[in-house]
Amino acid sequence: MARTLIGIGANLPAGDGAPPLASCKAALAALAALPRLRLVEASSWWESAPIPPNPASPRYINGVALLEGAAEPAGLLATLQVIENAAGRTRPYPKAPRVLDLDIIDLDGLLRDAPDPVLPHPRAHLRGFVLYPLAEVAPDWVHPRLKQPVAALIAALPAQDVRLLP
Repeated sequence: MARTLIGIGANLPAGDGAPPLASCKAALAALAALPRLRLVEASSWWESAPIPPNPASPRYINGVALLEGAAEPAGLLATLQVIENAAGRTRPYPKAPRVLDLDIIDLDGLLRDAPDPVLPHPRAHLRGFVLYPLAEVAPDWVHPRLKQPVAALIAALPAQDVRLLP
């Protein structure tokens, strides 16, 4: 069965004032409702500092969802952007704080350099806020391009300000 890993993140309150964690949980519910995909597991929620560091930017809430089923990359990306937009996501500049961010981390090991989405996600292996929750839902995951297991990628991470939420 095809396996898809979706990163979920937010660091701004929603338009109705709901905190970032609520936006992440609502996104997880939206992922669970997608046709042709089945939510298998969701990670714990993690809190992290922005990368690159930005003292003016609030901390992020992050998690990873593991889904099974067939998905076409561009179609899935468009669907994720619909969910982001419905949550109030705007894109004023690259790496801007956001109400919701949904990223395809891996789509059943597919290697894709263009067009968007690039797969696997080009920076996933560098981000503790992706790898720690990913390891919870897919501890056997091997980076399709680097051929390294998630545990090795975590071991190679430089120190990052990431912590598990209680």
